[in-house]
Amino acid sequence: MTSNSDGVLSTIMLVAFKYSTSSTSSLALTRGIAVPVRRLDMVQTRRATRAAVASQHKSTSPDDHHALPARRRSTQPSTKSKARAGVEQPVVARDVHVDRPAKRRRTTRLDDADSTTEGFLTRVRSPWKVGPHVSAAGGVENAVRNAARIGANAFALFVKSQRKWAAPPLTDSNISTFKARMTEFGYSPAHVLVHGSYLMNLGNPDDEKREKSYECFLDEIQRCEQLGLELYNFHPGSTVGRTTKEHSIALVAECINRAHRATANLTIVIENMAGAGNVIGSKFSELRGIIDLVENKDRVGVCLDTCHLYAAGYDISTQAGWVATISEYDDIVGLTYLRGLHLNDARTTLGSKKDRHENIGLGPLSLTFRAVLTDPRMRDLPLILETPSYGSEIDSDGVWAAEIGVLYRMAEIGAGVAQTTVETTPNEQASGVMDQSGDEDMVKALTEEVRAVVAAAKQKGGGQAKGGGKRARLAKGRGEKVRDIESGEEDAEGFEETCRSE
Repeated sequence: MTSNSDGVLSTIMLVAFKYSTSSTSSLALTRGIAVPVRRLDMVQTRRATRAAVASQHKSTSPDDHHALPARRRSTQPSTKSKARAGVEQPVVARDVHVDRPAKRRRTTRLDDADSTTEGFLTRVRSPWKVGPHVSAAGGVENAVRNAARIGANAFALFVKSQRKWAAPPLTDSNISTFKARMTEFGYSPAHVLVHGSYLMNLGNPDDEKREKSYECFLDEIQRCEQLGLELYNFHPGSTVGRTTKEHSIALVAECINRAHRATANLTIVIENMAGAGNVIGSKFSELRGIIDLVENKDRVGVCLDTCHLYAAGYDISTQAGWVATISEYDDIVGLTYLRGLHLNDARTTLGSKKDRHENIGLGPLSLTFRAVLTDPRMRDLPLILETPSYGSEIDSDGVWAAEIGVLYRMAEIGAGVAQTTVETTPNEQASGVMDQSGDEDMVKALTEEVRAVVAAAKQKGGGQAKGGGKRARLAKGRGEKVRDIESGEEDAEGFEETCRSE
């Protein structure tokens, strides 16, 4: 202890000794030093103050009921401590800032924009209904505005988190607001293609695991019906290497039949797959096998993913390839079952069996989209973009808006060709797709616009696509690659690249 401290200690002891011989007031004992509580006009330590207050409460002397409390470090002793000491205190008004508005908790990213459509892009009037898989973060009702904001004529969404088995039920507000916005922005339920959870595997031979998938499956379908939607798209699943594909196909069909019996009107849409591992649904014959076992065929359909087709070995990279592939699909499955398309370019080679989505025109499928957007059989179907997005929400919107714009310009040019063409080839008569010879330069010029927007978004987003990269290849909360057996062994990057924000 320093000399200054010794001096203070000596002073305290001297004063304590003086009062101890002349007063009967209670004393507080701190480190062996008797410190009187009453009338001691000095600043005490926090430890001494606590001891003094405790000693004061234990006293039975009548005088002690009027004793002042020990000083605290606070510049304004609390009313509670003064009341304990028996001292009547004047009422002091506190500055509680009653005029300050309470902080408003932001629950959705569109809370502040619900009443305005400022900045929304104008939607193109077209028989081809193009739009992306949009976020439903903050509530499914937000998906409608997210689609309208970028000029989409169709959209997809998750009706609950795609990475969780269970979720809170939809509220009355979620349902009523979703329906009101569908009407407000003029969307038809026929152009909304809900996507099912990636966790499900209805083809799993393990009864317990398959039942868990079915419960998730049914819950999502019931949510769709609550929202007044008509189409629910899902990945059929996997054999997990423990049974035959024929057995898994039968299990998937059984789950569809159960869901049909438990619901009213919704159409269950089976998506074709890329063919990785033990996944079922990459061949048209496998899709047909499921449909053959479905009892109510009016409520089952197919969604064709362009990236998956190419990865599975169907060469749709040219107009002729597209026409031949759709002809084969019609022969095996039937165009009457086609309920939608996923428009994605590919990052991989033909027949790779790898699900790697690329932005429109930046892979080998530029002419595919030209064929789709001039094929009258694809009219009035939801044509959903599941292409990578980058950076902020604004950057993501910019990429999708550019892709939508380019696709509609392809459709417009195709309409012009159709109007001016007098003679058609037999293939054109059968398919409705007009000859596109000489279109390569035009398509390349259009897709360069997408490339420029994507490059700018990549730069702002640090080159990282949402859903891509090392972080995306880790299963959330599990720290391992997403080769989830129960989800059908979808490869990691494919799982994440088609996964929008929740």
